[in-house]
Amino acid sequence: MNPQGALVFLLDFAFSAYIFIVLTRFVLQLARADFYNPISQFVLKATNPLLKPLRRIIPGYGGLDVASLVLVIVLIMLKAVLILSIQVGGFPSGIGGQLVIYTLQELVSLILNYVFWAVLIRVILSWVAPDPYNPMVRVIVQVTEPIMAPVRKMLPPMGGFDLSPLIVLLGVQLLQILFKLH
Repeated sequence: MNPQGALVFLLDFAFSAYIFIVLTRFVLQLARADFYNPISQFVLKATNPLLKPLRRIIPGYGGLDVASLVLVIVLIMLKAVLILSIQVGGFPSGIGGQLVIYTLQELVSLILNYVFWAVLIRVILSWVAPDPYNPMVRVIVQVTEPIMAPVRKMLPPMGGFDLSPLIVLLGVQLLQILFKLH
């Protein structure tokens, strides 16, 4: 791998990891998860340096942490610009509109992938029957329950089988196909 490719890889990994953590903060607040959970505490401490100053400018709205969502969008744009600049050898002109479209597609793709993997992890955890008081298990349940509970209510009783994860996973896949985000 050439040095340019290695730099692109490292930047992509670092930005993607931090974007995931900031998106997790948004999802945790959206799901009203327990913020005394060690996982939640890690997320809070990792995101506070950038979110505290941003919150002075961008307040929350209707229980939504708008500042963290804005930070996710800014980080996606910054990642795209930095990687493109490295690959092309400078900032190409006239990519403003394309950057906005790319950012929105990436945001929707990120959220759909987040939901998909969270539900899939919850399904796998249900097979191994872990300790329900484990911090990771609690966070996964708290994040996925607001999505799965409405689906569960729509389904008729299935004799002890919960098919709501299957419906949610199919729904996410359908949305990814419709928006061509796969």
